[in-house]
Amino acid sequence: MRCAVCGNLDSRVVDSRQSDDGSAIRRRRECQACGHRFTTFERPEAPGLVVVKRSGHREPFDRAKVVAGVRAALKARPVEPEAAEALAAAVEEEVRGLAVTEVTSEQVGRAVLERLRELDVIAAVRFASVYKGFDDLADFERELSLLTKLTKRTAPKAH
Repeated sequence: MRCAVCGNLDSRVVDSRQSDDGSAIRRRRECQACGHRFTTFERPEAPGLVVVKRSGHREPFDRAKVVAGVRAALKARPVEPEAAEALAAAVEEEVRGLAVTEVTSEQVGRAVLERLRELDVIAAVRFASVYKGFDDLADFERELSLLTKLTKRTAPKAH
């Protein structure tokens, strides 16, 4: 691993431990040339997962794209910034758990939308407007109606 300060490739591992969610190993390293300390993360290489777009185009699954879409939907919402990363990790786990090599962009989008509805309904509507390609006000009304039905169905009953 190249040192960001001096560019030297020789470093030693000072400390290793699991990341918070257990999906990676966090390593503290020290550059042998300049003594600068830095952190690296080691993740197991996941089997290739391909996303099939509506156009038929295929591309490797990219968690960073999911995080970017979720962050855009959550912009200026009262939600912790780490929530986007956690949501993307849960979506990736779900689609990898399907035990297939290809998933559709629709499957990924639905998984994101489901979790966003639980996290922040405004962000869910924002995401849906892009994901579903809303063209007019009727599209928003339809999504809000669906969201209202889902919220009523999952809300706890008052006694």
